[in-house]
Amino acid sequence: MAKNPYRQSVFLTSAAKISQIPEDSGREVAFVGRSNVGKSSVINCLTENKGLAKTSKTPGRTRLMNFFTVENGVMLVDLPGYGFARVDKSLKDQWRQNINEYFTTRKSLCGVVLIVDIRRELRDEELLMLDWCDSSGVPLHMIVNKADKLPYSHQKTALLSIKTSLKDFNATSQLFSVTKKIGVEEAISRLNTWLYD
Repeated sequence: MAKNPYRQSVFLTSAAKISQIPEDSGREVAFVGRSNVGKSSVINCLTENKGLAKTSKTPGRTRLMNFFTVENGVMLVDLPGYGFARVDKSLKDQWRQNINEYFTTRKSLCGVVLIVDIRRELRDEELLMLDWCDSSGVPLHMIVNKADKLPYSHQKTALLSIKTSLKDFNATSQLFSVTKKIGVEEAISRLNTWLYD
């Protein structure tokens, strides 16, 4: 059983712009995904703290870059969701600029967790993230969330399709379900590899 240091995670700060984010030191993993994939719920599941990352029935509630300290020198980062949130164009442009700057300048970033919905095909945003991580040498792990929404045989088919899409990238993938606790151990092991090995 993988050790889970993430259950001791605490909220550190929120940032509306790059100048407000914590010092660029140590190691951190960023969580990204479309606004309706359950990103905050995945973080809360992995940290065993339902109130750590704010969740909502309204997609796109994560509008800031949120930083959580696991322990000294180790952080998890919840980035704003993309693609679905009903916000004005200027705010979306600000999000895009912040995320782009974060990814291109952050030296402590040692891995990206890209969360997708098992019932949806990969779109341009996901492919751009894969391209960026590949060209930057940052490993990416795709959490195929909401696996419980499909029968077991369909879960396997969907994951195989995604693995085929990832074959040209430096990326791994797995099934995950917050409600059924599918894949929690595997995801924690991946985080441990990046943050502690």
